[in-house]
Amino acid sequence: MTRKYFGTDGIRGLTNTAPMTAATAMKVGQAAGKHFLRGGHKHRVVIGKDTRLSGYMMESALTAGFTSVGMDVVQLGPMPTPAVAMLTRSMRADLGVMVSASHNPFQDNGIKLFGPDGFKLSDEAELEIEAMIDADVALAEPRAIGRARRIDDAQGRYIHFAKSTFPEQLRLDGLKVVIDCANGAAYKVAPEALWELGAEVIAIGVTPDGFNINDKVGSTHPKALQMKVLESGADIGIALDGDADRLIVVDERGQIVDGDQLMALVTGRAADAGTLTGGGLVATVMSNLGLERWLAGRGLVLHRAGVGDRYVLELMRSRGCNIGGEQSGHLILADFGTTGDGLVAALQVLAALVSSGKPASEVLHLFDPLPQLLKSVRFTGKPLENDAVLKIIAEGEATLAGTGRLLIRKSGTEPVIRVMAEGENKALVKQVVEGICAAVVAA
Repeated sequence: MTRKYFGTDGIRGLTNTAPMTAATAMKVGQAAGKHFLRGGHKHRVVIGKDTRLSGYMMESALTAGFTSVGMDVVQLGPMPTPAVAMLTRSMRADLGVMVSASHNPFQDNGIKLFGPDGFKLSDEAELEIEAMIDADVALAEPRAIGRARRIDDAQGRYIHFAKSTFPEQLRLDGLKVVIDCANGAAYKVAPEALWELGAEVIAIGVTPDGFNINDKVGSTHPKALQMKVLESGADIGIALDGDADRLIVVDERGQIVDGDQLMALVTGRAADAGTLTGGGLVATVMSNLGLERWLAGRGLVLHRAGVGDRYVLELMRSRGCNIGGEQSGHLILADFGTTGDGLVAALQVLAALVSSGKPASEVLHLFDPLPQLLKSVRFTGKPLENDAVLKIIAEGEATLAGTGRLLIRKSGTEPVIRVMAEGENKALVKQVVEGICAAVVAA
């Protein structure tokens, strides 16, 4: 079934352009509220947001939609996405909503929905809600209209939760940490949690103005973090994205550590402690072959899911794994939460650092990634059904057989084909990718 509103991670788009308008947000609130009106209890939804200017508008529109069908609304204000998931469960809410476009620039926004269990909704649930968005939803009688209230201690609740995931016997005393909050949702909670655990905290990206979220800061723009780590002589740097569900780390030398290395670290420590379940971890088809080989050397398995943290989580649940993530820095630690949590993942990295007594450059670089190249090429027609293109792809697969791998993926949101190859020979990888891209253009 073709989707009109929901994509791979909720609804997202340019603000004040369909579907990301206040009118649509109100309809989403009505449809999602109606979907979760089950049983005779008083129903509740929690709504969090990041720091975009449009967050006020979208929050208000969603609140109008939910209350109009009889659901009470609890407004959290600026809070990380994982905090919304956690508080949805903690407050026994029927539904959780995060207003955020994650790592996108300020002019975009999005709506992410969580069920009462704190997990993102299934494809089936999203399709059911989507079918109701353009329908006439029955509104509540005047006496049954919902109420809205804002709670003031949401940040403290999340800080307490995040700190509870850090080993009790450890402290961060003597550790100098640079934290880049992307001028986003974690601009208060992340520095505070690190300070309460004893770290010397240098915070950047903590002055949101509605327009500067992810603007030359955060996990997708790590240069500012690299410079601050080197300038301050910090032991480690941590960059979150706009809604704080992902992170990228920088070691004391200013070198970037991606999600693959972080997953290796966390998984290896869990295996040593006997707490790893599922015999390995779940990552996406984009994770480096070096990670897979490193895990195999330890007798562990890399299960590969489609791109998107929701697909990682689905495979984690089916395989019984408690650790999963993406190369981009989404780490899902099922022992602690139901979705990616940049701060909680960072605390596990910091625990490994202080436990080892070694510099970050030694602790965080566990394997040498194979050369990897990803290119996106626009197309018309159906190039992946073209005989000439299929022949070039088959030749590329044969070229990399045994020493690397090839991945061809059509984008679900734009007319783009993504060609990724990795292997032991960097020049050969480049040759394979460019050959396929050229064939797609010519098709």
